[in-house]
Amino acid sequence: MISLAHVTKTYNAGKSNQFTAVDDVSIDIRPRELTVLKGPSGSGKTTLLSLIGCMIRPSSGRIVLHNMRTSFSQEGDGKELFDITSLPERFLTEIRRTTFGFIFQQFNLIKGISVLENILLPAYPTGESHAEFKKRGEELLELFNMKRHAASRTDWLSGGELQRVAIARALINNPSILIADEPTAHLDTKLSQEFMEIIADLKAEGKTILIASHDPLVFDSPLAETVVEMRDGRITAQGDKA
Repeated sequence: MISLAHVTKTYNAGKSNQFTAVDDVSIDIRPRELTVLKGPSGSGKTTLLSLIGCMIRPSSGRIVLHNMRTSFSQEGDGKELFDITSLPERFLTEIRRTTFGFIFQQFNLIKGISVLENILLPAYPTGESHAEFKKRGEELLELFNMKRHAASRTDWLSGGELQRVAIARALINNPSILIADEPTAHLDTKLSQEFMEIIADLKAEGKTILIASHDPLVFDSPLAETVVEMRDGRITAQGDKA
């Protein structure tokens, strides 16, 4: 589970352009479920995803990851608890790499290198043998029916193909939590439905999935156990379908 307690993120504190993107948010995100953050642009959804995914630190409040296991965990019953607001950056880097997989709104794939090379990028710093993670990357390409494009450059792909490559890259380190920021924003209805079918499969495998979206195909999906509505950095409503 991921627990947030009175989390606030303020930029340019004390200056004339001070801006609070997330304002006193408290929420528990249950494991192995799909939680959707719903709200208009500027509501704080992306900032909240970045805070949960250890990409930025809160200005105040606490974010706690429950039952996480990393190489710096203490020996015990395996039920580890990390207050990520107080961990040193080197530990946050490992948590980002081993616990989270990220699907960005603009995909953030690198042009000029192959599809397979894009997928493998997050695996290089892990110290795992190249042969092992290359094999895993090829298996992901086959899973998403993209193996024929392994050597293709990403700038040759369609929007739906780019989406599948982005998902495969997010999964290369076998994360337990998948974070997606407006993943259907640039997809048509058919491709958006295909994306949700992939999410259904990942959820069935036991992944915890957190999506920020203002697409009804996402937040009205029966796959979503919880829909959290945001506006002006605050949670305005929370619907629990579980």
